Amino acid sequence: MFRPLSRRLGASYVCKACRIQARQYATPAAASNLPADMRHAIQKEATLSNPDPMSDSQTTRLVDSNAPYMVPTYVRPPPMFHKGEGCYLWDVENRQYLDFTSGIAVNSLGHCDPEMSRLMAQQAQTLVHASNLYHNPWTGELSKLLVSKTRESGAMSSVGKVFVCNSGSEANEAAIKFARKCGHLADASGAKHEIVSFQSSFHGRTMGSLSATPNPKYQKPFGPMLPGFRYGTYNDVSAVESLVTDKTCGVIVEPIQGEGGVNVATPEFLLALRRRCNEVGAVLIYDEIQCGLSRTGSLWAHSHAPAEAHPDILTTAKALGNGFPIGATLVTDAVSANIITGDHGTTFGGNPLACRLAHYIVGRLADPELQRSVLKKEAIFRKRFTALRDRFPGIVAEVRGRGLILGLQLNDDPTPVVTAARERGLLVITCGTNTLRFVPPLIISEEEIHKGMDVLEDAMIAQEMRAS
Repeated sequence: MFRPLSRRLGASYVCKACRIQARQYATPAAASNLPADMRHAIQKEATLSNPDPMSDSQTTRLVDSNAPYMVPTYVRPPPMFHKGEGCYLWDVENRQYLDFTSGIAVNSLGHCDPEMSRLMAQQAQTLVHASNLYHNPWTGELSKLLVSKTRESGAMSSVGKVFVCNSGSEANEAAIKFARKCGHLADASGAKHEIVSFQSSFHGRTMGSLSATPNPKYQKPFGPMLPGFRYGTYNDVSAVESLVTDKTCGVIVEPIQGEGGVNVATPEFLLALRRRCNEVGAVLIYDEIQCGLSRTGSLWAHSHAPAEAHPDILTTAKALGNGFPIGATLVTDAVSANIITGDHGTTFGGNPLACRLAHYIVGRLADPELQRSVLKKEAIFRKRFTALRDRFPGIVAEVRGRGLILGLQLNDDPTPVVTAARERGLLVITCGTNTLRFVPPLIISEEEIHKGMDVLEDAMIAQEMRAS
């Protein structure tokens, strides 16, 4: 519902769009000489569809009542969401938002997929958890499906077995431990223990995965990191030989860096890593937690690299549960042969509820028709991004990514654009340095893409006006 600006933001506040109109155009006739898009922007600036909640709103009351009991690990924008359906979220004020974030590349099938909800209720009434002390049918069925669909996709040709856990960080912890175990068996002296990762990567927040994430923002408060981690420059082929040595037991890399700025690994880089790992007897790990499961139009993002660049270990999570906690570590039989009973484990990982849901989700995401649609939707986004770059050369610098993991590099801090988009009913997130990240549900329609991009264009018009 529309509220006057004086009530929403305080009597002393006057939006800049209105100031521009009052200062430069003393009469309505003069103001009418503005370009049509400028007049439209001024009107929208004064009547935002989803202005951030006021201090006396239900949202603020709920946030303030809950905050004293929550560890302050997050800085959140004002809306509080309580309902989702498809590509939309609703806040407690019952305002609708088009979601271009999908829970940070999680809800690939959209919010509250009907069949997923049905299976969840059915399995919850059958068996939720019995621990890994005992067998259950769904851990094995999910593992079998992941292996078979990976082989069918032409990715990770030597995939053999799966370890199921609860999250992406856990999947990467397992991968790091498996690499260390392989190194210990190859060299009993313990010298072969180093893990190599790359600048701008993000592998998780547990101590092992954090040690593989060379970002001071995340590492500094919890130093020192675990010993034995080395960091290289992403896509620097010339440095691979000196970086990966006989002391290296594993190399972990994202085929597309999500948090780091939607940076795409070149086929030459991945191939150089694979060849060097072969030379020194190291394990190559691909972290596809954000970029995998058809987000690039192929089941796995590394499918775009030569078959000779396939990994020994692949990690996945996020879309694997479409919002339900689950992760998985796929390994070759050669890696699995080094892991024995008791080497690793999890209490909740592989529970029948999570695995049954993931079994359904993998089946949906592996559908070739859905994968083809991802590439068509990428083309629509890119066309709209190109138009934005042409129209706002002072704001937009570059487009990166593949499929429906795309980055729009801006010249300055993207926060004002994110805020302006949110207050117009569109959710977008940032990554890297001054980059807008677009990871919408894979089921998003062409109409919804255009609707969201129209909102983003309005947000950039507002930003351009503020900067003028």
